[in-house]
Amino acid sequence: MTGAQLTLYNSLTRSLEVFRPLDPERGVRVYSCGPTVYNYAHLGNLRAYVFTDTLSRVLSWKAGENAWGPLTHVINITDVGHLTSDADAGDDKMEAAARAQAKSIWDIAAHYTAAFKQNIADLNIRQPSRWSVATDHIAEMIDFAEKIAPDHCYALDSGLYFDVTTVPDYGRLAGNRDDAAEGRIDPVAGKRHPQDFAIWRKSPPGEQRQMEWDSPWGKGAPGWHLECSVMSIKYLGAPFDIHTGGIDHREIHHPNEIAQNQAFCGCGDSGAHFWMHNNFLVDRQGKMSKSKGGFTTLQSLIDAGVHPLAYRLMCLSAQYRSELEFSAENLAAALTRLKRLVMTVTALKARAEGEGTAPQAWLARLDEAVSDDLNTPRALPALDELLAEKKLAPADRLAGLAAFDAVLGLRLLELTREELRVRPVSAAITVQEIEDRLVERKEARLVKDFQRSDTIRDELAAAGVEVMDGDPLGWDWKPAFD
Repeated sequence: MTGAQLTLYNSLTRSLEVFRPLDPERGVRVYSCGPTVYNYAHLGNLRAYVFTDTLSRVLSWKAGENAWGPLTHVINITDVGHLTSDADAGDDKMEAAARAQAKSIWDIAAHYTAAFKQNIADLNIRQPSRWSVATDHIAEMIDFAEKIAPDHCYALDSGLYFDVTTVPDYGRLAGNRDDAAEGRIDPVAGKRHPQDFAIWRKSPPGEQRQMEWDSPWGKGAPGWHLECSVMSIKYLGAPFDIHTGGIDHREIHHPNEIAQNQAFCGCGDSGAHFWMHNNFLVDRQGKMSKSKGGFTTLQSLIDAGVHPLAYRLMCLSAQYRSELEFSAENLAAALTRLKRLVMTVTALKARAEGEGTAPQAWLARLDEAVSDDLNTPRALPALDELLAEKKLAPADRLAGLAAFDAVLGLRLLELTREELRVRPVSAAITVQEIEDRLVERKEARLVKDFQRSDTIRDELAAAGVEVMDGDPLGWDWKPAFD
């Protein structure tokens, strides 16, 4: 099969470009901005990692086709330096969380890192080549800052700051930034320019942080932007192929990374060839955000009876650069679609004989879709049509499905009807008890004891189970999560 050219949207040039690795023999090198582990990741945060997982799966798919070397993917864990504004303002998020919960900052980081990695597993997101933790790289951050400080930084009482006028074309990634973006930056006394940002923040006099280190600029902690420059260059070299993150990073965090990279290499290079950003997950009140409070986590969906792969499928149903609305209706539609896929695959597995051969025409459709800037909304209907194609033997359809699922990551060859019935944490009833009650209800309906039938239905509803009379999928019941 001759593959389609892989085109990806490069935020740096605001255009679609053909992707080729900078060093095909070395393979593709990708760095993704990871979570700040001061709280649970919300669903909007997790959309970014469904996107990066899709990207990594597509790059692996294309590597086999183009004889590229292996994929190296690094995701960082931010456990220091990220302030309560995404810009350069406020308190360190980790320190604030430790105070609020009266816990060690190290315990806070360990707890929320473990929770995030569980989210990754629940969403069937592949492990990166390396998890890179910020506090494991403090010495390297100080070395990096010492190298760039003489020509690019200046010291204030509050720390060491980067002068953005010392590098070429600062803010290009953000479209040279508007007044609204500048308004998000902390007006620190003594800063030469509003966009200048902290490389090292000194601990205030008389205050001892839980996380602080000695440096040439005083005891303190690194600025948030520094860690990503240091760790991406250490593990991927410079320049590397792709840097990913949420679209909110495009305005401040990533332009500051680029400025640091330029200062370090003494060149105009941004550090990465492609900069890629996923759009927001929005609810009807606007962008989903932890800072609003009451945000929705993946675990809250699971506790309500929703399988996490329904959320993954919901993310895949929209192009990563488009806003995606989160609602109970959209989630329920994704769960129903996932159920239909599982039922179809189960029926095909029962009829399949021997090993199948993936049909090349369908592989070409998959390749064309995902090579078009990861166009998963175009790949999903092609998958539906493949599974429904009666001219193909069941085994061949399943072989084609395996290729689709290597890219889409929905576990369709393994997922069962039973797994999709996630019992709500509030439900005072087991799955076996539900099945037993449904048998009892069917017997009541056979003898036309509709009062008894309705009583059983109401009792199940009170236990968090919705009886699905007349459901065309024939699932009998579902968790009443919506």
